[in-house]
This record gives sequence, C-alpha cells and structure tokens, in this order.
Amino acid sequence: MQADTLLTGGCVITMDPASRVIGAGAVAVQEGKIVAIGSAAELTEQVEATEVIDCTGHVVFPGLVDVHAHAGHGLIKTMGMHAGDRWEANCGEVYTQISPPDFWRAEARLAALERLRFGVTTGVSLLGGGDTIMRSDDPAYAAAHCEGVLEVGTRSVVAIGPTRAPHPLTYADWETNERRPYPISFEQQFDTAKAVAEDWHDTHAGRINIAMLYPVLRDEHERDMAPGNYAAACAQTQAVQAHARDKGLVFTQDGHWRGSIRRAKELGTLGPNALLSHCIDLHDDEMIAAAETGTKIAHNPSANASISGRCPAVEMMDMGVCVGLGSDATAPDRSGDMFRHMQQAMHYHRRHFRDAEVLPIGKVLAMCTIDGARALGMEDRIGSLEVGKEADIVTMDLARPHLQPGNMAVHRLVCFANGNDVSNVMVGGEMVLRDARATRLDEAAALREAAAQAELMIDRLAGAADLALPANFWGSAPNGREGQL
Repeated sequence: MQADTLLTGGCVITMDPASRVIGAGAVAVQEGKIVAIGSAAELTEQVEATEVIDCTGHVVFPGLVDVHAHAGHGLIKTMGMHAGDRWEANCGEVYTQISPPDFWRAEARLAALERLRFGVTTGVSLLGGGDTIMRSDDPAYAAAHCEGVLEVGTRSVVAIGPTRAPHPLTYADWETNERRPYPISFEQQFDTAKAVAEDWHDTHAGRINIAMLYPVLRDEHERDMAPGNYAAACAQTQAVQAHARDKGLVFTQDGHWRGSIRRAKELGTLGPNALLSHCIDLHDDEMIAAAETGTKIAHNPSANASISGRCPAVEMMDMGVCVGLGSDATAPDRSGDMFRHMQQAMHYHRRHFRDAEVLPIGKVLAMCTIDGARALGMEDRIGSLEVGKEADIVTMDLARPHLQPGNMAVHRLVCFANGNDVSNVMVGGEMVLRDARATRLDEAAALREAAAQAELMIDRLAGAADLALPANFWGSAPNGREGQL
C-alpha cells in the first residue's frame, strides 16, 4: 500500500465506534484521507510511505472540535471586563462600527493560530459576539475572516445571520479613515448571510463551512419588546432557520436559557440542523424536546461556571441528545484550549452531582471529537480516526513531567494535558503544525498585525480607559494603563 505519510509507534486513540486504543499503533494517510489504521508492526510492513513520522512516546488522536466560539474576541479580550457591562458594550460598538475587514482577517489568523497550537482542527466562529452584534452588513467581513483562517490551515464553521429585531441597526465602516455610519435592515443582513453561504460553504477542501444564525428569543424579549417587534423577531427566526434547512446548513443560536427552548419548539426552529449554545437551567420538557427533535447542544462549561446557572449536559446526553463542547472563545477571560474545557466539564458536573464517576473521561473526549463533529453534521468526515475520513490528526509528546508516567494515555490526555503539549497537527493530510510551529505562515508577523489592529481599534474606540486596572485589582487603587510589552 502506498501512502503519503505514516505516523507510527504512538498510542492511537481512534474515537471510532469501537473506541479502540492501539498501544503501539500507526495511521497511514494518502491524498488527505486516512487509508489504514492498525498496529505499528503490521502497517510498517504493509505501507510504503513517502514520509514516516516516528510517534513513539506520543499520543495520536483526532483533531479537536470546538462547537461554539466567537470571532473578534481575540482582539478585545479583557477590555472593560471589570467594569460591569462595559466589555459587552465594547463588543457591540467594535463589532458593528469599529472593525474594518483587516480587523477580522488579523483576528481570524490569531484565533486560528491559538486553535492550531492547541490541537483544535475545527472550530465554530460566530462573526461577532452576543445577541445583536453580528458583523452582517457586508460579505467582505466574513470573507476577511475566512481568508485569515485559510492562511493558518484549520477548519472554520463561520456562523452569520441577522441581528434581533427591531431594525434597522446602525453599522459603520472606515473606508475614509473615519467612522461612516449607516442603517442596515433585516433584509440586508439576511442577504449578506445568504451571499456568504453561497460563496464560502464547503469550500477549500472543506476547510470553510457556513452556519446561519438568529439571536435567541427569551422571556424578557416577549416582555420588553414592542409587540410588533417581537412578532417580527419570531417570523425572522423562522425564515432564517427555513433557509438553513433548505440549504443544508447548521442553524445555531447563542445563549439559550430556561424557557427559550420551549419557545423555539413553538416556533418550529428545533431539529437535527439546530445547534443551541449554553442552554442554562432548562425545564424537563425542554430537554425532552431537544431529544425528540434531534436538536444538538453546544456546552460551554468554562463560560457557564462563571455565571449563575447550569447546563444539564449530562442529563441530556443520558436522554440521547448530542452534546458537543465549546470554548465560548477567548474573551473576556477564557481560552481556546479545549483540554482546559474538558477538565472544566468534568469538575463542573462531578461537583454538581457530588459523584466522581459522572461524565467519564472517554465521554468528555468524545464531546470535543466525534460528538462535536456530529453536532456540526460532519461526523462522516472528521471527529475520529477511521479509514476514509479526513486526516485531521494531532500528536502529543508524553515525555513531559506532568504527563508521566506514560501509561493510561487517554487519562493523561484528558486529565493532565494542556494545549501547549501539542507537537504536530495535520488537517486534511497536510501538516499545518510541525514541532509546535505553524507551517503555512509567519507566526511572528501574524502576531504583529494582530497587535497593530488591536491598537487601531483602541484608538478608534477611545478605549484606553478600559485597559486600566480596576481599583480592587491588587487590593489597592493603582492608576494608569496596565504595563504593555
């Protein structure tokens, strides 16, 4: 058998239906696909490879999947996070009015590099943050994000859609080097999302995919919105989901809370293509509705642990609901490190149930591999090491003090590893991280450009004050801006 690459000698964690762990295993890759998996002894004899990579002492496992995060957050993390709602306000202004395409391209490179370094080969990125701050006024912004991701070589599922009624919403561009505001209607935003999907979905060998979104409708929206605006929001939700179903796209929503899934069921927007994030303090009937409709859940334990409320992820999985793991991105105080989120998930639910056997180690790994792929409708392509699937493969060197002794590899991976332990990352058979260094672009140049775009954003926002340390940071009241490198 001919192969482009043979990874041999490592402990191979397949995440296939049999949950095979091959102690001294090997994976053969040809033309971007996995063509053979087995013991190193057998495949070394059977496969003639152009490149042989010795993975002795390493763990070899599928690329990780992050099912919920936000584009843009990499450049605005921490800004105003100590000042009540200030961070959210910054997001709202930056993402709709102070973010030229160069901002989205630079941030996409930064976020994709973080994911790459942490072994995340596929990640969802909502083009903005929160409920009503999507950059959906022009396809150029989504295009800039996609182009940035492609420079790094990971996979991105870019979620874009209209903001919540009422409309129009004020956006702005900086083509004349000054803020130029303009109103954007629901129809314009919807047309933007459709155009982005038409141009980018399932392109570049599957590295870029598009999801549709519309903000969650909760009790407070029906209570506080004008009746006509609330009725419009309901109709718009249905229209966006209908388009997603018609085009075979994921429909995702950020911030489901007690009662909102019941409302989504009434609107008819649940279903196998629906991916709902957070899902805090759900009623029993809402969990049942998710199970009965095949609706998928994006569980964000690190984000949920920082607010009041709990996602009943364990209970829903027991009911047959597919639950993937999400980082919620890097802001205001989180990380793209999915190892961190796996560990958080275990602690989060075990403490709730006061039971150390809740959420077994293998299951939590499944949540950000095969179950994450299933949540995105991509389980036939990624999420496990199986013959015929895309060669999205990560290796991790166990020769580190915190990962030794090297027995019980799955335990080492889930319970003790962190993203910085990743050695190599392959996406579609291409080695895009080799010896912990990106192969497609100059990392230092990408970091410099990200820093430059962040400074430009801060100047346009007049946001220097949001970088000041809060009065209680050290137990005293320091003045001025935090020291910058």
